[in-house]
Amino acid sequence: MWEEYIPDSVNLSFISDVTDQASAAVEDGTIQHAWESLLQSLTDFIIDINDVIQDAPDLSTETIENETAAVERPELSVPTEKLFAVHNIELGQSKADVEASAGQATRSSFNEFGVEWHAYHEQYQNFFMTSYNEEDKVNGLFTNQDLITSSLSLQMGSTRDEVRAELGDPLTSLRKGMVRYELQDEGEYDLFSFDGAYITVFYDHHEENTVTALQVISEDLEDNRDKLYAAPSAELEEGFKLQLFDLTNAARVAHGLNTLEWNEAVSETARKHSVDMAENRFFSHTNQAGESPFDRMNADGISYTVAGENLAYGQYSAIFAHEGLMNSLGHRENILKPEYGHLGVGVDFNEEDQPFFTEKFFNR
Repeated sequence: MWEEYIPDSVNLSFISDVTDQASAAVEDGTIQHAWESLLQSLTDFIIDINDVIQDAPDLSTETIENETAAVERPELSVPTEKLFAVHNIELGQSKADVEASAGQATRSSFNEFGVEWHAYHEQYQNFFMTSYNEEDKVNGLFTNQDLITSSLSLQMGSTRDEVRAELGDPLTSLRKGMVRYELQDEGEYDLFSFDGAYITVFYDHHEENTVTALQVISEDLEDNRDKLYAAPSAELEEGFKLQLFDLTNAARVAHGLNTLEWNEAVSETARKHSVDMAENRFFSHTNQAGESPFDRMNADGISYTVAGENLAYGQYSAIFAHEGLMNSLGHRENILKPEYGHLGVGVDFNEEDQPFFTEKFFNR
């Protein structure tokens, strides 16, 4: 499982693979309600992430053509100061250096480290994010596109074995405050402490366990986070939903697909479901009133010819939620479905500060 409900446990088995459960319902000539409730183990507190796809076979759901003009990838060079670079940016470089290379950030949004992710891209091409310290020096980097370089010749598409051969054994635990959290080795990602940074290398199970994303966080920034889950706030809720939207579009562009348009109405539908799950302590596409994802869209007056929903629970960041969904086949198919044109994301937090993510995809 990608996430485990943690009471007072220190076992981080939630940082493992997502159990893939996908459901779909299609009936000739009509759009049918489609859902599959998620089995929840009260003994182990394990929650599966589920997804739902609903299609209308007799309506127009032709693939949306990607009309975005191609943007040239920057000429990448081997980092000179640090182990990894993203878009030729290394930890410790100035914000001025980043902006000289990539221009102004397209979005800045609050993250779990108590700082902002600044997203840089050109219509989601050459997508990466940075965070800065009080001196405007880079203290965090992330990308899920082919912008990674390393002094050890590691890059996008390197195998897990190649990464471990260069970086050694990944960490098996992480301390936050007075608690040491044990990390499971399920192959979804590796965490290394190296070169003054915490380096998370994400792998794609559907691409022979090769590198699909990289996060580099300075030791100071990571060590300053004294709890696993950040304190909920309106800023963090907004940040997580916008980051999940950007990550989804960056992944689609990397796979040669059209980008999705943000839809505020369906985002509100998604938010209400996340609030419902967090407040009433359940995790399912079907709410306690028996309403499916499509009932809720219909009730909010949202018309569609094809729609789908992804749910994630308990990941401590939008990045981990997205990468987990990408490794689950059904959720990945929703994220990369060519027929979708719109996306809304809703986020809320339970009493344990654990986030509930709802993604709603559709096209008219």
